[in-house]
Amino acid sequence: MPEVSGEVTVVNSLGMHARPAAALVQKTLTFESDIYITFKNNRVNAKSIMGLLTLGAARGSHLTVSCSGPDAEEAFASVAEIFASGFGET
Repeated sequence: MPEVSGEVTVVNSLGMHARPAAALVQKTLTFESDIYITFKNNRVNAKSIMGLLTLGAARGSHLTVSCSGPDAEEAFASVAEIFASGFGET
């Protein structure tokens, strides 16, 4: 089973709050792969809005994204892109 992981940075000014978390969940639910995000030793399922909100990731935070499954590469690229775009909030 393919696995891809790498680092992303929160670039939007308000960090990981409800709207970006909801956008990320909507995006990750389109993939079959398991997608996890780790920040400060807290690993959460990227398909869970509550999990994402518990990260408390502010602007400038570096998070690790891990994708495992048949579409892992596409999932990672999509998650990295949404972070880089600042969730449309930058």
